[in-house]
Amino acid sequence: MTENTKSVSRRNFLAASAGTAAGLSLAAPPAIAQGTTTWRMQTHWPTGNWYYDEVFVRYCNRITEATGGELTVEPYAPEAIVPTGEVLNAVRRGLLESAFIYPAYWIGRIPAAGHLNGHIGTWQGHEEMDIFYFEMGGIDVIREAYAEQGVHQVGPVSYSGLTLWANRPLQTVEDFSGWPVRSTGAAGLVLEKIGAAPVSIPGGELYQALQTGVVDGAHWGATATAWGMNFQEVCTHIIEPDLVGHLNGEVMVGLDAWNSIGTELQAVVNEVTRATSAEAAAHFLYRDYLYKQEFVNNMGGTLTQMDDDTVRALRTASLEVVDDFSAQDPEYSGRLGEMLREFLTMTGRI
Repeated sequence: MTENTKSVSRRNFLAASAGTAAGLSLAAPPAIAQGTTTWRMQTHWPTGNWYYDEVFVRYCNRITEATGGELTVEPYAPEAIVPTGEVLNAVRRGLLESAFIYPAYWIGRIPAAGHLNGHIGTWQGHEEMDIFYFEMGGIDVIREAYAEQGVHQVGPVSYSGLTLWANRPLQTVEDFSGWPVRSTGAAGLVLEKIGAAPVSIPGGELYQALQTGVVDGAHWGATATAWGMNFQEVCTHIIEPDLVGHLNGEVMVGLDAWNSIGTELQAVVNEVTRATSAEAAAHFLYRDYLYKQEFVNNMGGTLTQMDDDTVRALRTASLEVVDDFSAQDPEYSGRLGEMLREFLTMTGRI
């Protein structure tokens, strides 16, 4: 890709940012002619889900609009260029310039990615998440960890909470014993610590796995993201409260691609990412409320509340997972773990 020498128009950026007021439900803007730099951006979100177009494609188009086409971001569906599990390597090697994806896929290689997703029993809303990343400096440590892999971490994109779906009521710790659940990342490690039996299943196979009883429950982001996967058709319970009060995806860019665009374009990408995260948080949460009502009123589903002891047990197990990450990766996860405990102490949760 060629280095950009043309200045970004402030008018273009402000015009694109004004789309915030219109909301994410608007159709994606028309394609703009390619500029001097083009990024291919692949996601893990399946096509056909409402948020593929309204959040992911719109995000790509907003960057293209905001830069007047100087930086053109082309959206790609899962597996379109590389398998989802190979995205980090592909971005690092330059086979793919960028990705809009889920940090849990990389925690074996970048333990700090678990802190980017969000941990069970920690922050409870988008503002608290922003405090941890942008006020306390968590994102800076995470960026250091990703840079070691040849990748720039742009930042989180919010989904609202992490909703647990099930075909049985889960109220006590004992109810989780031996429970077969599709889970990934730090959440899977926490569920395992309280007695569940987590397994990894690709998104495209998940509906059938729930339908046929291969697993008895699963999570796929917020209620609204799982609704796009039709969990409401194959699960009878939504377990409350959400496992993670606020969950994140991520935007990553290869270091070479990132450094080649210059500071003005980098600033636009950063601002569009933060604006998209804030909008998506509200957009997903609003749909969460609507879908939960529909689940109960129209589909005969049940909102099942975990008891207080179970919520405390999940937080305890979550902090044990945080400590495990810190022991494996003291340079990055160790610093983030200390920061997270400072945050939880400040908010009175530990």
